[in-house]
Amino acid sequence: MSALGLKIIDKAVQDTNIWLDELMDKLDWEDKQRAYRLLRSTLHVLRDRLQMNEAADLAAQLPTLIRGIYYEGWQPNRPPTHHKHELNFIAAIEAAFIEDPNADPGVTARAALAVIADHVSEGEIDDVKSGLPPEIKALWP
Repeated sequence: MSALGLKIIDKAVQDTNIWLDELMDKLDWEDKQRAYRLLRSTLHVLRDRLQMNEAADLAAQLPTLIRGIYYEGWQPNRPPTHHKHELNFIAAIEAAFIEDPNADPGVTARAALAVIADHVSEGEIDDVKSGLPPEIKALWP
């Protein structure tokens, strides 16, 4: 018997914890809530920068619970944001940390993108990067 009664739900929670643990390891953090905030913010900023079809293609490769986080608040009829520069993209991610700023927002953004890249196919990451300006592409591992 699974802990929550449904294996699919247990797996979704386990997958999410794996992603958060990897992010905390990359940043030497101990705060899972903070890692969640970073992952959520990065997913939203990335999603909002992509064309709708590419945003959906990326979502298709995310684990169930992370896919829900990714889609939270999404307005697909809204045009993609036009972050062209690394600093604007990072600042949008860092907006989730107004009261708890990161020492180096660039490092945290790169760590979150690295965790995403570690779990999504290389081909999909290449597709995502192809729709991004050079400065934002350079943030990916």
